[in-house]
Amino acid sequence: MSENVRIAIDVGGTFTDVVKLVPGTGELRFEKVPTTPSEPTSGVLAAFDKAEAEPADVETFNHGSTLGLNSLLTRTGARIATIATRGFRDVYLLGRTDRRVMYDITYRKPAALLERYDTFEVTERSLFDGSVATPFDEDDARAVARTIAERGYDAVAVAFLHSYANPAHEVRMREILEEEAPGVEVTLSQELSREYREYERTSTAVLDAYIKPIMRSYLMALEGELERRGFDGRFLMSRSGGGAMTASAAREQPVNLILSGPAGGVVGAAAFAKLTGRPNLITIDMGGTSLDASLVQNGSPVLYHGAEFEGLPINTPSLYIHTIGAGGGSLGYLDGAGALQVGPKSAGADPGPAAYGRGGTQPTFTDAALAIGYLGTDTPLGGELTLDREKSLQSLAAIAKELGLSVTELARGMVKISNTKIVGAVRAITIELGHNPKDFALLSFGGGGGLVAVDVARELGIPEVIVPPGQGAFSALGMLMADVQHNYSRTSLQALEDLDAETADALFAGMEEEARETLRAEGFSDERMEFHRVVAVRYSGQEHSVTVSYPAGSGDPREEIREDFDRLHLRQYGHTMDDPIETTTLRLNAIGIVDKPELPKAARRASGESYPNRSRTVFVEGDTTAEYVLVAREDLRAGDVIDGPAVVTEHTATTVLHEGDRLEVGDFGELVISIKNTQNTQKEA
Repeated sequence: MSENVRIAIDVGGTFTDVVKLVPGTGELRFEKVPTTPSEPTSGVLAAFDKAEAEPADVETFNHGSTLGLNSLLTRTGARIATIATRGFRDVYLLGRTDRRVMYDITYRKPAALLERYDTFEVTERSLFDGSVATPFDEDDARAVARTIAERGYDAVAVAFLHSYANPAHEVRMREILEEEAPGVEVTLSQELSREYREYERTSTAVLDAYIKPIMRSYLMALEGELERRGFDGRFLMSRSGGGAMTASAAREQPVNLILSGPAGGVVGAAAFAKLTGRPNLITIDMGGTSLDASLVQNGSPVLYHGAEFEGLPINTPSLYIHTIGAGGGSLGYLDGAGALQVGPKSAGADPGPAAYGRGGTQPTFTDAALAIGYLGTDTPLGGELTLDREKSLQSLAAIAKELGLSVTELARGMVKISNTKIVGAVRAITIELGHNPKDFALLSFGGGGGLVAVDVARELGIPEVIVPPGQGAFSALGMLMADVQHNYSRTSLQALEDLDAETADALFAGMEEEARETLRAEGFSDERMEFHRVVAVRYSGQEHSVTVSYPAGSGDPREEIREDFDRLHLRQYGHTMDDPIETTTLRLNAIGIVDKPELPKAARRASGESYPNRSRTVFVEGDTTAEYVLVAREDLRAGDVIDGPAVVTEHTATTVLHEGDRLEVGDFGELVISIKNTQNTQKEA
């Protein structure tokens, strides 16, 4: 490797973003290429070429892919089966008896990933303490394995009762499947989650099995192609919990990748929070298909257990990210009542918005933004794609006529509808969880984030918007900042007063030793490992738990756990009680520390110089126009100030600020926008 180049590639629904970093020279390059859903490997290799990065020169390759998620969304995953303890065959199909949408009579439970015909049971049973109540019946297991082979399943999920306490029967079932049904991918529930809750653990295993053949095939093909081009560096995948995992680990447990798409941006936001001295951030990542909203508190992303995909639980750690169908490609249409809607359906990468000139005819958010002047035809997207305003106007015309509006009035309406949806997404992760948006800055990124951020911030009273460098590919940049992460857990359901520190320390020590072996095998020395102990706690007899740090040291941890629980429960749920509490799960977060990229500082302008600027006509309300200052971000320097209204264009995105807003360029090239109508409020507060 001659240059020790670092590359991150984030495959989205519409565009694939790539960041190239050369630590030796400080070069930081952001690029975009169209996503190629039919040939995902080709799209990734095209991103290497666009960034002019030879695989042989790449030291670290970080990758995020929506392939597994898309196969779930489109129900195009593997043909799978499940194997359960005899008598518990229907655990997955029955699920929980709660109703998530209480007052919607049209609600229907999302379709399962398999039918009852695909469920099997084997005679065996372990108890909650790991003891064996019914021995594993090998003849029964072999008969099931042979049936699975005969029916031609691609993968199978094995989830036995209480296997979190005793995994031996699941391990033996896999050995029999390898003998009787070679070639069938096998997922064991206890390897993904060593926690109680039978349905959640089974669902996690089913999701993993459903995408495993696809992800394994994709990763092996990509690894092979990169190796043929000389790549011999570290290949990491972004994971749902915000860290990274090696490609080899991802092949074995792809369920950890399902919600990884937006995770890179949140990790990057946490790093940026520390870099800029703003520990509390609301993040919005607006891509071509969706918008992801999340929080960074005290410099760290919010992590939780209990993520779901279309109502199907995933019992692995995930970042708290709220996703809505509001992206640049979101389609505008009239619903059954004749009302204007935007999203969640998207034009995707093919054909894309009408403005792309690739055959799209339905209006999208991008077409609306172009029609009102937020976007222009003078700055090619990604340096290559010149937007076609006439095609955008044509796509909007039919709906505008039906509603009796001008084309620009319709376009303004579409932008306002999208903004309202995004405000709702931010409210869901702040106000509805007890957080005041005014206590945060809004970090905006993604190809469309800068178009909506100022309006969203103003609506919620957020005083400041920050647009990081390379906003259109910031999620990819965030991937370069992610450490390798492994999560371990052990069920420990007991009253807090009965918690034995020695027993808990022994469980944590066992998890740490397992983690050390894994991290060493991945090339990390002991000096580059960190371990964080946490414990899930709840009021006795209740369902939901709060996760608190497990106290360090050799003393009695119970008093500190109780204090932390009361504090966090008050913050999350608004009350505390004097009732006894109990622990449910001990968890260990094991980290392999990677070298983080250092963002280069932006140059400052010589005294007396100014940035070049032009003007752009923007429709501000109906058919009323105003002249906005038009500035290329590449022409800005640290310390530069722009008073709105203005449009700032760049290689991968566009930022809009309005009259009264004020932009100042920060030390690292970030755009810091003070929002009109919130500045005085913030000073008074």
